[in-house]
Amino acid sequence: MPDNVADIAQRHGFSADAARAVAEALRRGGGSMAQFNHPELGGMGQWAAGGMLMIGDMFNHGLKARVDGLCRDLAAMPGPVPAAAEPPPGHWWPGDLGTPSATGAQNEMRYACFPEQRRLAVMRDVLVRVFDTGEHRIGGFSQQQSGSQSLTFTSQTGLVRLEDLKEVSY
Repeated sequence: MPDNVADIAQRHGFSADAARAVAEALRRGGGSMAQFNHPELGGMGQWAAGGMLMIGDMFNHGLKARVDGLCRDLAAMPGPVPAAAEPPPGHWWPGDLGTPSATGAQNEMRYACFPEQRRLAVMRDVLVRVFDTGEHRIGGFSQQQSGSQSLTFTSQTGLVRLEDLKEVSY
């Protein structure tokens, strides 16, 4: 990692080690997304270009803003992180949705967010459903591990449940 990783870390109030963890996660995520686990970053977390961020310390909004800034600056850094790539062959969402801004998975549920198309794809077991996100600008996801496997997200209007969205045909 170039020396400016430490400068970016310091600018956002993190150690160089935390920034290197994000830079490596960005490298693995093709430069547009990262999954990381570092105590300074709120534990386990996910970030994707386009505005999606989840961290384990989910109600610490100050930390979330700092982590988001760190991720954005590292993703914009020339050199160590390759440009964003198209999803790998065999992705599970409808191909005409394009490249998601955020994806995630837990147990038997997966999701992929497509803000340009205002769509959210969700796969439970093997069934894929697509939802219209309307005017919601999705900023974070939360999955519950209970038997119902519920999915909620935050938008500029607050907390929204998957059940509140209209399913569209695909």
